[in-house]
Amino acid sequence: MHSLAKAYIDRLRFSADEVGALKALGEYRGKQELFARQSPQALESLRQVALVESGESSNRLEGITAPRERIQALMREETAPRNRPEQEIVGYRDVLDLIHGNHRGIDFSLHTILQCHAMMTKYVSPAGGHWKTRDNVILERYADGTRRVRFRPVAAAATEKAMAGLVDGYVRAVYEDGREPLVVVPLTILDFLCIHPFDDGNGRCSRLLTLLMLYHAGYEVGRYISLERVFERTKESYYDTLEKSSQGWHEGKHDAFPWMTYFWGVLLAAYREFEERVGVIRTGRGAKTEQIRRAVDRKLGPFRAADIEAECPGASHEWVRRVLRELRDEGVIEFRGKGPGARWVRKVPGNADADGSAEGR
Repeated sequence: MHSLAKAYIDRLRFSADEVGALKALGEYRGKQELFARQSPQALESLRQVALVESGESSNRLEGITAPRERIQALMREETAPRNRPEQEIVGYRDVLDLIHGNHRGIDFSLHTILQCHAMMTKYVSPAGGHWKTRDNVILERYADGTRRVRFRPVAAAATEKAMAGLVDGYVRAVYEDGREPLVVVPLTILDFLCIHPFDDGNGRCSRLLTLLMLYHAGYEVGRYISLERVFERTKESYYDTLEKSSQGWHEGKHDAFPWMTYFWGVLLAAYREFEERVGVIRTGRGAKTEQIRRAVDRKLGPFRAADIEAECPGASHEWVRRVLRELRDEGVIEFRGKGPGARWVRKVPGNADADGSAEGR
């Protein structure tokens, strides 16, 4: 497809900052084995937290929500889904488990894409695993009820051919032409979203395929840090850069750099967080306090002290509570509710959801 055409990639010119980002990511990939040699118990805790956050954030980006306790139980396979949103979350969980556990044996192919979509939607839609049957558009909805079209994807009748071109372009770029995977992966996701091959679930499927391709390229940070949570935390940039990079896509005259630089920034943020979290295992109280504060800062909604403990495996139960009390006294967080439903909530201005949201990505 357009972004993966040899002529398009040949025309790309990288600034010093862009080259620097790619170099930094390559260095992190080289260090990730060192990170992974930390305490197995701590790494397992990070993996469990990332799994829950991935299911929660990727679905919430598409307006699919459930109580935090239910999401945790569903993602850890401790309960069965009770309604459609929970069925959506369980479907996403199943594909996540598959990719984390079997990525070496899963190629990037039309069959894989269709199977991932079928597994993701198996509880809610008989159309899962089939290309879209009607033309679709990417809409943005505003709080006042108005809408605007962000992008018009490939027509339904041309979808199968377009997806075959996307897979061929990816395979050629990575395995035949030896292109840098950190360039090819975001270009592939951009084209996938511009094709918008399914009636529903395109955004969630794209994030699962992102994880798979990054595994293939040797970037395994998604096992321990939820990339989906970073995408959600920066969702305005997520949608804005996709829109900017899709302008002129049908004619092959688009600028992929807004999306690519954002994508690299997400990866860099994930690796820095991974380094921070495993590094605290070997450091003292000052570093642990900072880690707890950063964990609180990452929270997008109400949370319990136990949620912070799970994200900070090197910090004790009492140390977490001490720092939470400090943050309360500083006016950063407050405790709301009573009994089992009581939660901490951040008081930082601007933490509320944005008025507008994109539909269909």
